[in-house]
Amino acid sequence: MRNPFLTLLALTVLPLAASAMAPQTVTLDVQNMTCAVCSITVKKSLQSVSGVSEVSIDFAKKTARVTYDADKAKSSDLTTATTNAGYPSTVQK
Repeated sequence: MRNPFLTLLALTVLPLAASAMAPQTVTLDVQNMTCAVCSITVKKSLQSVSGVSEVSIDFAKKTARVTYDADKAKSSDLTTATTNAGYPSTVQK
């Protein structure tokens, strides 16, 4: 015999979970990174943005690859964070 409460719960929760946006990944071109400490500062500034789950910095290419929850953050939040830390950035096309 099925539990009506569990059926109702499944019908309520599953559509909500399905509607959540998949994580977004973006690559930023970052200016002014001239040393390893700069990379750390850029990474920390991006990690401080709500919704960011992963950040990797490529110092040689002057880029940052960021994975984030698009329900909690926008790419403009990421570029604002790096700019506020002294490292202006733009989203790669």
